[in-house]
Amino acid sequence: MHRSAPRLSRILACAAVPVMLVVAGCSSDSGDSKDTASSTSPSAKKSEPTVEPAKYSALPDACDSLSAKTIEDLVPKAKTKGGTPGKSSDTATRGGCSWNGLDDNGVKGSQYRWLDVGFTRFDSDQSLGSGAKRATDEYTKQVAKEQATEGAEKPASKPAAGLGEQATAITYGLTKSGDDFAYATVLARTGNVVVSVTYNGAGLAGAKTPSSADILEGAQKAAKEAVAAVGSDDGGEASSSPSAKPSATTSSKASSKSSSKSSSKASPKTSAKATKAS
Repeated sequence: MHRSAPRLSRILACAAVPVMLVVAGCSSDSGDSKDTASSTSPSAKKSEPTVEPAKYSALPDACDSLSAKTIEDLVPKAKTKGGTPGKSSDTATRGGCSWNGLDDNGVKGSQYRWLDVGFTRFDSDQSLGSGAKRATDEYTKQVAKEQATEGAEKPASKPAAGLGEQATAITYGLTKSGDDFAYATVLARTGNVVVSVTYNGAGLAGAKTPSSADILEGAQKAAKEAVAAVGSDDGGEASSSPSAKPSATTSSKASSKSSSKSSSKASPKTSAKATKAS
């Protein structure tokens, strides 16, 4: 009886070993299962869709965007035939040019004309949207602003055909310093660029005010040339960055030197009378 007790203890100890091994094995299998599940779980983050690249990566030189013949027809006796570039802190995205002239006919009076061309370009941006969308928003703002011109007489607006993806022609009259001016502004969007053309005229010293129809016709003629000039320097190539980051590309003619309408309503000073257009 004394020898049976130690033998029984050894048997029980040996019997416990397989149980521990089984438990350890189960524990190890459980950990592997969790690791496998973790490694195959889908990522919680999804990449944002890339906005489309901007269509145009540069602007034309605004002062070269219209032909010499068009300037001669619309602004007789232009003070500066090559145009006066406006000021811009970023000529790759904004530029403009203006012409003015007084055709003095002596006792028959004088005819004053003023013409302004402006360009605004937008790059595609992941956070702000595509260049085309940003240009559309700017186009809409400029149309609304022009339609709300203070002091406008008989304002009217209508779509302008054949000018980019969107275009609106706006006409009105303004009386400044006792002289009656006829105004026409054509706003157009082509791709990621907004084009603005403002043309006005007045008869001074007793001369007859030009008709609204003639002024509108002149503005539309200039607008067609200005829209056609967009992309002429870079071949209309899209901005090459697929991630739609702002393009750093500029061409030798991308230095259009002006903000499009910074002086669109500046005072034309003539020998007959100092007048102000809008």
